[in-house]
Amino acid sequence: MKKLFPMFLFVSFLGLVVPAIPVDAARQTDQAPEYGPAKGTLVIIGGGSTKDTGIIEKFIALAGGKDAKFVIVPTAGGNKTKDGKTKAYKEETVIASWTKRGLTNVKMLHTADPKIADTEDFVKPLREANAVWFDGGRQWNIVDSYMNTLAYKEFHKLLERGGVIAGSSAGATIQGDYLVRGDTSGPDIMMTKEPNHQKAFCFLRKVAIDQHINTRNRWDDLIDVIKRKPELLGIGLSEGTAIFVKGDRFEVMGPWKVTVHDNKRLYQPWEKPYFVLAAGDIYNMKTRTVEKYGIGVPQTGKKGK
Repeated sequence: MKKLFPMFLFVSFLGLVVPAIPVDAARQTDQAPEYGPAKGTLVIIGGGSTKDTGIIEKFIALAGGKDAKFVIVPTAGGNKTKDGKTKAYKEETVIASWTKRGLTNVKMLHTADPKIADTEDFVKPLREANAVWFDGGRQWNIVDSYMNTLAYKEFHKLLERGGVIAGSSAGATIQGDYLVRGDTSGPDIMMTKEPNHQKAFCFLRKVAIDQHINTRNRWDDLIDVIKRKPELLGIGLSEGTAIFVKGDRFEVMGPWKVTVHDNKRLYQPWEKPYFVLAAGDIYNMKTRTVEKYGIGVPQTGKKGK
């Protein structure tokens, strides 16, 4: 009987070639993803400046270029003013930085009223959009406006048709499953007792996302969350650093680091219960393995301002 040798193939991920994997393993990727979107892409950024990282440029390219249809959601910035009045947003101000980048079709989407977010007129821009961007601020504001509304459903439908959802800081955390720092009394509380602020939007399932971990010394903050919710994978993002998620894999981009809190991994007694990824690294959330290590340095060698 003729001996058969295993066949191998190369898989391209966000323009990069990862090491050869067996065909049997490749067939598994045809199954529905356990964590991320089957067709669309998530861009999850840890806050701060993205200057000279290429992250925003990559987001725009994934959406289809500068003539694609973009929707900007500023809601994390707050639904109420300090005196309790409904906060107003001016579209020209919200989209200004995007039009400066050359985007030709960009709109603001915002409401403080979930009843409005549940209407056909409100979600029309989402149905036509190629990409959505969530601004930073406080993530519970996004929940208050859109959770369980027609808008929430349309965010998910955008991913289902191959669109892109991106966000920074609060706009990163909202993309996960469990909503860390969702307490309305302040961002230092990792796990709120407020039942309506414990769930994020589940674009990335079974994951809790934290941000600003380098500049605000939050490296260890997800440890207790994962201890109390062992079914979750924890992802901590440094400023100016992002993960690009397709299916069950993500790739790191940016000058700083990403922490992965994986309680299925064996750690030595002297180790922190997480490990660190850098630019170019590709991680498989389903198999809990690093599929490729990158060069581990900033994309351009320049520090953002």
